[in-house]
Amino acid sequence: MTGMAADIADADLADVAALRLEVAKLRKINAALIDRVERSSDMAGNAFAMFETAISLEAMVRDRTMQLEDALARLASAHAELAAAHDSADAARMRLRDAIDSINEGFVLFDADDRLLLFNEAYLGFWPDIADHLREGMRFDEIARLAAAHHTPREALIAPDRWVSERLARHSVARGGYVQALADGRWVQVNELRTSEGGIVGIYTDITEAKAEDARERARELAERNIILQATLDNLSEGVCLFDADGNVAAWNEALQHLLRLPEDWAQDMGTHAQLVQWCRTERHLDDKGCLDWRKDVGRKVAQVHAADRCFEVRSTMLDGGGQVIGFTDVTDMLRAQASSKETAETLERRVTERTGELEAEVAERRQIEAELMDAKIAAEKANLSKTRFLAAASHDLLQPLNAARLFVAALGDRRLALPTRALVSQTSTALDSVEDLLEALLEISRLDAGAIQAELSDFPLDRLLDTLRVEFAPMARSAGLSLHIEGEPVWVRSDIRLLRRILQNFLSNAVRYTQKGAVRLHCQMSDDAVEIGVTDTGPGIPPDQQQLIFEEFRRFDNRQSGKGLGLAIVRRASDMLRHPVTVQSSAGKGATFSIKVPIGMETADAAHPSDAAGRDRTMRGLTVLVVDNERAIQTGMSSLLGGWGCSVVTAGSFAEAAGQFDAGAAPDIILVDYHLDEAETGDVVIDQLRAHFGVRVPAVMISADRGEALKAQLDAADIPLLNKPVKPAQLRALLRTILK
Repeated sequence: MTGMAADIADADLADVAALRLEVAKLRKINAALIDRVERSSDMAGNAFAMFETAISLEAMVRDRTMQLEDALARLASAHAELAAAHDSADAARMRLRDAIDSINEGFVLFDADDRLLLFNEAYLGFWPDIADHLREGMRFDEIARLAAAHHTPREALIAPDRWVSERLARHSVARGGYVQALADGRWVQVNELRTSEGGIVGIYTDITEAKAEDARERARELAERNIILQATLDNLSEGVCLFDADGNVAAWNEALQHLLRLPEDWAQDMGTHAQLVQWCRTERHLDDKGCLDWRKDVGRKVAQVHAADRCFEVRSTMLDGGGQVIGFTDVTDMLRAQASSKETAETLERRVTERTGELEAEVAERRQIEAELMDAKIAAEKANLSKTRFLAAASHDLLQPLNAARLFVAALGDRRLALPTRALVSQTSTALDSVEDLLEALLEISRLDAGAIQAELSDFPLDRLLDTLRVEFAPMARSAGLSLHIEGEPVWVRSDIRLLRRILQNFLSNAVRYTQKGAVRLHCQMSDDAVEIGVTDTGPGIPPDQQQLIFEEFRRFDNRQSGKGLGLAIVRRASDMLRHPVTVQSSAGKGATFSIKVPIGMETADAAHPSDAAGRDRTMRGLTVLVVDNERAIQTGMSSLLGGWGCSVVTAGSFAEAAGQFDAGAAPDIILVDYHLDEAETGDVVIDQLRAHFGVRVPAVMISADRGEALKAQLDAADIPLLNKPVKPAQLRALLRTILK
């Protein structure tokens, strides 16, 4: 629209210039004619000839005057058209700026000379320190150097010149996205593409939340491995101590403390290799023959040493990473048995053969026991590895049906349905969201005691949270014959929305479970700096001496089979982490009220505006999408969802099946591939095979329940976007529109 207005304006300017030249000529002619008349009046001559000349000149002046007036009218019309074209161009530019300012991501546009043309407020939000300095017409290299000078990117804190050089190199290529860490702790994904006119358009997306989720996942996995390692060590009969590359104690078991008679707090007082060796040599008088020394060579060293009345077999093993493992086995009883056998052989020669056989059997048995112990240790290590793989597979299998359910519900939501049916679909979608949030919350809350998760505080409207709880618990209350009243307040609170929702879910669930008749009411009480959210029921009530015990694990007020007695224990841990006080008011036979006090938050701009789904889908209509997934339910769900968006969907379970569904020379517009397929086939290999088969680099998206860092790094290196299961339809649609733009 802007280009058309510019063309019209140029044409009008050319017409105006031509008209001005014509008017100038007419003025010159008029001046010449008038001058001629004046000169002719001074000359003596025939009066009649002069009269004829005057008449002729008057006609010529009149004609020229009419031409002049016509030219002036055309000039005024051209001016009016030019003003209208300018107004149209200004309106189009204003609409374009309003559209750009309405998106959540940062948007910036540079022309072919790499000068700043257009940007929105979200883009300025990524550069708060230099926002006042940015203006249209600046070159990109000036902006980059300005950001480096203010140390806005994290890399610029150490080497600003190198960061500027690398950033300019990426900008000049403009072939996709990369992740940038900012000095204020945020992470932003930058996607830059060239326009048809040679300029560059950039989209900046805040992915701080995704990065934080990855960090929490890694911390959870590390905590699980440490727990498994400690459990394995505690089940060994030999004393084991593991040191890291710096000589500090990394792990040990109780058998070590018992064998060496170490103090209770020895790991804090002497938690290094040198201190433990000193204890063994001075306090236990171990003549270890250098077996305990810190060695540089990789391998295993074994020695048998004495300490007072005991004898130990010491095994020292250096690790590839620089650490050291020391094991202590008490062989006193075995040596005494050998000594006793020798003494018996000397005094009772006639029983030498029999006793020798017994000793050989005993030695063989001990060797067998040692072999069994070694096999048990190997089996434990294999079990540990198998458990890790099982957990990953179980997580994948758990998310598969949830992912399929979400796809089916999203496909139903895009169809024209009767209002009651649409309400059921909406409630089902809300319930699936609740299930997903609940699974994630359970995984995080289970690590509360280990400190593996931290509360993520944010400001959000309380009434929206209460609306989701109303939809979730209304059917449960109706089935129990209870009336449910949730009285919300249009107030913003500051808390962790998932943990707060989990606490209120436990309050409502317990109220519905323990109330036989009557009502359950959620109410809010405002104060200056907090809002107290309470859940009151008409149940049997709780005696005062039981009100603190119910917050312990596996504590239930009555003998009902439903519930495991963990809900209020989770409430206590979550509320302690959030520092939101929880109170109970109840007495036997008079119901109960569970309350939590939440601080008031700051109201922020709500970015969740309804969008025109039909407008978005129109751009995807007619696209051919290839879905490769070994789960038929996922294939069906994807077909329903993408078909509702106007796409033509082809499904397959493997590369061979997918390749066989396209004629020679045909190819899909985009490929959606699950990472874990049947027969050890993986999604990245399938993408490479399909691209080679089609002879074109078809855009592809990887879908997986694996949130490991290794997979993300692998896909980043291959420039393949990753969506985690369960897939959110809005997220999938936005990614497809971005890729196929």
